[in-house]
Amino acid sequence: MSDATGRGQGRQTSARVVEQPDREAGIVRAGETPITHERPEDWGWHGEAGKAGRITGYVMIVALLVMLFGNHEGRIEDLWLVGTALIVLISLIWDSRRRKNAWRSR
Repeated sequence: MSDATGRGQGRQTSARVVEQPDREAGIVRAGETPITHERPEDWGWHGEAGKAGRITGYVMIVALLVMLFGNHEGRIEDLWLVGTALIVLISLIWDSRRRKNAWRSR
């Protein structure tokens, strides 16, 4: 089957298909070696938002509660706004207790 790049229509490529254990087959360029293992830490996805994330959480709570004062007539919207603000507040309290009890808090 051919795709938009024209591969599969008789054109030669310098890539080869490599079977990898515990992963699906990968296409590797000529002269390159397949990556055997990538950790999330290598990409920087293990970190936290830090102080800026906590400040943003509190700002979000204030913004949600300010939206209570509007031109809506139903109370279902108020329940969702207060409920969402409570969930964010509970997660911020949980985070502060987790950091307080952690061996290395930030």
